[in-house]
Amino acid sequence: QVQVAESGGGLVQAGGSLRLSCTASGLTFSTRAMAWFRQRPGKEREFVAAISRYGLTDYSDSAKGRFTISRDNTKNTSYLQMNSLKPEDAGVYYCAAERIGPVQRGNNYWGQGTQVTVSS
Repeated sequence: QVQVAESGGGLVQAGGSLRLSCTASGLTFSTRAMAWFRQRPGKEREFVAAISRYGLTDYSDSAKGRFTISRDNTKNTSYLQMNSLKPEDAGVYYCAAERIGPVQRGNNYWGQGTQVTVSS
């Protein structure tokens, strides 16, 4: 049974930083792309960042230059370092492990989400 679990959300002031972590089990982590999505209040879930099994990264326009996705295959863990946070970054952040097709497309294994709140 595949399990995906996020941690590291919380409250931060605008301009601050947070690092989210995601651990996946029940799959061969090193062979799966990993990604982060978010759902902001009143909006649909949207892609934020992805990292391939080879370490290639992909970012949404809003994440480029501020967020960094990484992975540690020895720990079955993916990270999302978020810097220069803005109030509009607030929302629930979901970790995804590739299931079928490109991880950016959304047919993934999902975590329960972690709340990020950014105060202005």
